[in-house]
Amino acid sequence: MREPRLGDDIDDFCVRCKRIMNHAIVSVVNGEPAKVRCRTCHNDHDYRHEQPPPPKVDARKQALFNEALKKINPAATTEGETAPEVELDAEDLTVEEVAVEDREADGEPVASEPAEEEPKPRPSKAAAKTAPKAKAAKAKSDAKGRKSAK
Repeated sequence: MREPRLGDDIDDFCVRCKRIMNHAIVSVVNGEPAKVRCRTCHNDHDYRHEQPPPPKVDARKQALFNEALKKINPAATTEGETAPEVELDAEDLTVEEVAVEDREADGEPVASEPAEEEPKPRPSKAAAKTAPKAKAAKAKSDAKGRKSAK
């Protein structure tokens, strides 16, 4: 196979499109494409050899999961090892109750949560448009009433 040249078509994972798309070679280093341009969205990026980047969400989820396990069992194992199974009863606390108990155990004051208020109903668009007209009509009738009373 011949060496790739500038402008040649090549398939690569597009960072913006999030798919393997047709790309044009923009720069070549040591006989291999270095930068490519997506022919769909015209985004320039490094040549990725058709490999999508590793997902970032999974690492964050795993870190949060490990942190939660350490709170449940301080002697929990380190990353990569499996944690011991915890049996849950039907009478277990809700997430909010656990958070309150954790704060109380740390010595932090826990304020009671305010009662939830029902949101006030918003007037419809039609009512909002007619409200100024109704006020103006009332003002006119009040002015007429004052003149006739004199």
